[in-house]
Amino acid sequence: MPELQRLRADHAPALLAFERENRDFFAASVPDRGEAYFTEFEARHQALLAEQATGAIAFHVLVCDDHEILGRFNLVDIADGEAELGYRLAQKATGRGLATTTVRALCTLAAPRYGLHTLRAETTLDNAASRTVLARTGFVPTATADFDGRPGLTYVRHNPA
Repeated sequence: MPELQRLRADHAPALLAFERENRDFFAASVPDRGEAYFTEFEARHQALLAEQATGAIAFHVLVCDDHEILGRFNLVDIADGEAELGYRLAQKATGRGLATTTVRALCTLAAPRYGLHTLRAETTLDNAASRTVLARTGFVPTATADFDGRPGLTYVRHNPA
């Protein structure tokens, strides 16, 4: 069974493989990270770990027994008991309930580990899978939004514990 782990330095090779293998799949629903993300990956990874150490963000990966990464589940802009949730799941891992299960697990950790009482999220209207995950895990739509010309929704979840 995959395990949710806090992002560490030794995740870098598997995380880079995850991002490369799923680049086209992710680009269908979110803006592409661009070539610089891949060419400067190691420095960026170290910078994110340093920022994570400040408590402003909390990155997590969903890891298989063979150390393969199946997803990223992040809490960013942590402040005043609130944070934004973002996630990506490998194409080959979709359709099995892993995103829903992992978002629930992260919501359960949010209050005791990070002191969070409110989580926000957003997605485009054409990303039905993400909208379903958010609905199944207690997020409610709060407003319409525009994401690079694509209509979307913002969501909130109170008392994530």
